[in-house]
Amino acid sequence: MRGTDYGAIVSFIWSVADDCLRDIYVRGKYRDVILPMTVIRRLDAVLEPTKQKVIETRDMLDANDVERNDGYWQALSSAAGQSFCNISNFTLKDLTTSMNMQSLKENFIAYLDGFSPNVQDILAKFKFREQIATMVNAGILDSVIEKFIDPKINLSPYPVLDDSGNVKLPALDNHAMGTVFEELIRRFNEENNEEAGEHFTPRDVVELMADLIVMPVMDRIKDGTYTIYDGAAGTLGMCTVAEERLQKVAERQGKTISVHLYGQEVN
Repeated sequence: MRGTDYGAIVSFIWSVADDCLRDIYVRGKYRDVILPMTVIRRLDAVLEPTKQKVIETRDMLDANDVERNDGYWQALSSAAGQSFCNISNFTLKDLTTSMNMQSLKENFIAYLDGFSPNVQDILAKFKFREQIATMVNAGILDSVIEKFIDPKINLSPYPVLDDSGNVKLPALDNHAMGTVFEELIRRFNEENNEEAGEHFTPRDVVELMADLIVMPVMDRIKDGTYTIYDGAAGTLGMCTVAEERLQKVAERQGKTISVHLYGQEVN
């Protein structure tokens, strides 16, 4: 199986800006589309295998007049097998069948509206909905969506197989996805002459820091619950890597632990 080529994925996503956004956005504003679309495509790919189960669960709950409260979203997220879900009838791939830009706009908004409240918070932080009218008026919304579902890249945690069952494109796990996203942020910051260090910590540095935290106390790990907190969380890479290290150490020591992650981020 081939390893994941992060550079190729980042370069492909980076090219979307030049291919679709040039002359529509100034370069400093490319990130307003590219970063949220990268996240949306990742979430979309994660949810694809359980989409039908979520729709069936949604229809059952709605038929029984279940209120769309926390319990409703928890049930649908459970059906999705994730901590989030999308209850619209669409995936990003479905949207490309829209006959015209107006129907695409309506369907894309319905798709975004279908995400659970925790994802709505993310979209709100990105202020992504403000970009939809700009892309529709410029006639590029379909091109942007088509780029992000291009079969030449895989933003899914599941591998893409060829007709013989061999891995054509490897899966992109959460750490790898974080690496791709952080590299995009770094490039955008460099383009805008911003200080990349305020946002980006190289992954090898993250892994070293996790080792420096966990290894000195490895002999004192006991059964129980541990909390990991990062006050400048970014994509939460430090927390997730530290959790991974802690779990491996506990396993070697024959201990059973649970880990709670907490992060705070100004952006």
